[in-house]
Amino acid sequence: MLNYDLWYLPMASFVWDCLFCLLPSLLLLMLWLSLRWPTAQCWAKLAVRAAGWRLWVFICLVLVLPLERKNQERTELTKEAGSPGTDVLSGSEETSEEPKLICKPTALAKYLLQKCGSLARPRPAAWPRGDPHLQTLSNLLFGQVKDTLQFTRDHLLLKDGGIVALDWAVGTRVVEAVGWKKEQLSDGKALGCFTSTPPILLLIPQSWGGMTPHLKLLCHQALHQGFYVVVFHPRGTVGCQLTTTRLTEFGDPADLEQAVHYIHSRHPSSLLVAVSEGSGSGILLSYLGECGSSTYLTAAAAISPVLLGQRWFETAMPPIYRWGVLFRRKEQLSRYASSFRAVLDVDRALNCSSLRDFEETLFCSSTQLPQRASRPLNSGLMDERGYPAQDWDRYWDRNEPLRDADEVAVPVLCICSRDDPLLPPASSLPLPLFQSNPYFLLVLTDKGGHCGFTVEGQEEMEGGTTRNEEVEESNWSHVVVLEYFRAVADFLKGEERGVESCGLLGEFIQMEQSNKSNTAPPRRRRTTMMRRQRPQAPEQNSEDTKEGKFKWKRSYTR
Repeated sequence: MLNYDLWYLPMASFVWDCLFCLLPSLLLLMLWLSLRWPTAQCWAKLAVRAAGWRLWVFICLVLVLPLERKNQERTELTKEAGSPGTDVLSGSEETSEEPKLICKPTALAKYLLQKCGSLARPRPAAWPRGDPHLQTLSNLLFGQVKDTLQFTRDHLLLKDGGIVALDWAVGTRVVEAVGWKKEQLSDGKALGCFTSTPPILLLIPQSWGGMTPHLKLLCHQALHQGFYVVVFHPRGTVGCQLTTTRLTEFGDPADLEQAVHYIHSRHPSSLLVAVSEGSGSGILLSYLGECGSSTYLTAAAAISPVLLGQRWFETAMPPIYRWGVLFRRKEQLSRYASSFRAVLDVDRALNCSSLRDFEETLFCSSTQLPQRASRPLNSGLMDERGYPAQDWDRYWDRNEPLRDADEVAVPVLCICSRDDPLLPPASSLPLPLFQSNPYFLLVLTDKGGHCGFTVEGQEEMEGGTTRNEEVEESNWSHVVVLEYFRAVADFLKGEERGVESCGLLGEFIQMEQSNKSNTAPPRRRRTTMMRRQRPQAPEQNSEDTKEGKFKWKRSYTR
């Protein structure tokens, strides 16, 4: 009996040790077998999703990030969107997830509804990819777009001695490796242009500069559709040397205006369109307003634009975004700190904790060094921006993006989202402008974040059909913008040929010609103190000036 116990006890201990050692593997095996059951897979996904959502809510509470907009804002916008002069794509208030096109009913708006099929089919991504904060951070900082773009840089010398950079996209390394060719139409013409000459897409980044993954993805898609792509970099950003003691104000379009003249002189026969990203809309909208009908742009678009600049600077932004923007701005200023100390209180600017204080310290004389307030910022530039603004309100009198909105003479498409974490609430959007001005169109979505608008899958909506693209990710706003440019080009092409038998377009042209005999109401003009002296066009463009750039085709929505 004793011998049996001596043999049995070690064997039992060995069996239990093996069982405990193999228990984790057995549990994993059982879990794997259970997950192959469809019902178990569904419950597992729901459990993981619920756990991830609770963890994300905790992170948002710690980082002081808003989870969602208030329902009151959606109710107010729905009431305003139902007023006259507004076209709602969804057609009913119940399907609020569909985008809304808010604009004045014109021939161009009706044409866009017919030709831009992607406007009504955003297919927004679900959580977590559809979360506004994750979309914003992914598209501005941590995007998965591979850095395959290749650029060649032009340094443009400005009239005041400053320098801006123009990066021309010359292709991608992936394209060179596989011998991929640009997509063309059946007649050999590139997409979105009048003739076989490719159109030029001018990209304007955020006001703090830099190529974000969101902008790189737009470059990829534009190159794929046959555009020439050029990126405008303001002075002192992205390796562009700062040769003058002058920084670009938020709504100062002087540098962009000279850049547009230069691009047009290089490609005079190409169609020129522009897209701004986020706060880069400040100089784009200001340029369109100040140049009016004399601009070389045919159409423009703004993704997540800052329409009300003063409100944007005065509205509290979540801390993680505010400190991120301030870090980029302070990093640029600290690079030239020794040069600016003679005209600017650099230490005070670097210690600012809000965007308003930082902007006011840079450009308002009330917070600058005394010697700077008594002399121009640059002796070679004697217009109104050669002197710092006297106070915060006067600074925005000359820099508000929509200060000359009634002078805009080309169609402008703005794409905004209600859950944008970087912009003021959507209820503060200037909806009356879009409902009364025929040149402004607003596409408003429920989801999208700031410069996000991520969609599900890798398929891209193209004219009502889906097809796989050779790009890393699909962005709904990019699809809409490029499709919008193509529709505007086709619309203007029909007008240029004098086609009056195309239904609504022909009737509208006849009405316009009959109304030309009537006396038009005078357009609002800004006072002399608010008007900046425009740079003169190059000599080779003097013939266009004599003929007059404002032709009847630029007032097709009047």
